[in-house]
Amino acid sequence: MFYRNRYFATFLNLFIFDKKLTHVINNKKVVVVLPAYNAEKTLEITYSEIPFDLVDDVILVDDLSKDSTVEVAKRIGIKQIIQHDVNKGYGGNQKSCYDKALELKADIVVMLHPDYQYTPKLIPSMVYLIAQELYPVVIGSRILGRGAIKGGMPKYKYFFNRFLTLSQNLLMSQKLSEYHSGYRAFSGEVLRAINYHANSDDFVFDNQMLAQIFYAGYEIAEVTCPTKYFPEASSINFIRSMTYGFGVLKTACTYALQKSGLIRAGIFKKQV
Repeated sequence: MFYRNRYFATFLNLFIFDKKLTHVINNKKVVVVLPAYNAEKTLEITYSEIPFDLVDDVILVDDLSKDSTVEVAKRIGIKQIIQHDVNKGYGGNQKSCYDKALELKADIVVMLHPDYQYTPKLIPSMVYLIAQELYPVVIGSRILGRGAIKGGMPKYKYFFNRFLTLSQNLLMSQKLSEYHSGYRAFSGEVLRAINYHANSDDFVFDNQMLAQIFYAGYEIAEVTCPTKYFPEASSINFIRSMTYGFGVLKTACTYALQKSGLIRAGIFKKQV
């Protein structure tokens, strides 16, 4: 009896406890996508905090980095790596990320920047809201609470964020605390429903996605997200920030005109 129990325990250890569990949240496949550009210094620490007891797969898309991002990704064990032959931009990178995630039959897709500005430790909270069918989209908000200023967000960026968010909420009749966080989780259903390929390849891609999601009738939840600002974290300069701001306002105006029936914008056409 002793040997029988010992062998049974060994069997359990080998096939249950040591085996990576998959689809552990309501049988949903969770895929984390990492849109990467020159992330060699922060990729490993970001990857190390991903909760692999919940996450089934990780995809890294390298947008023609000038450093060793791809080599680091291979060394730390990322299996799904896509390398762009040309720099496609922030939005173009995300398009490749979501295409690959949907190809892998993801039920939930988490977009996480590999620059360690956002903590991967929020992934379980974001994923559970979607897996429990409470919300189809979740954003990690730096503005809820005091995460932005406390984390070192420059004050001019903070006020720029608040002005744009207020303008967008008024134009789009929504109540988000911010539209500009790069930390997001989506159900696979949402990504298949919206035409994200019609969006810009630049930074305004994120805002166009939110406009498409609202236009398609989906709700968006927000969770408080601490953030870090440091030299290695990605950022855009003042000129590109201004270009982004005008693009954001244009997107919000386009949404308002589309909802009123005055125009038919290409980004709101259904996915083919």
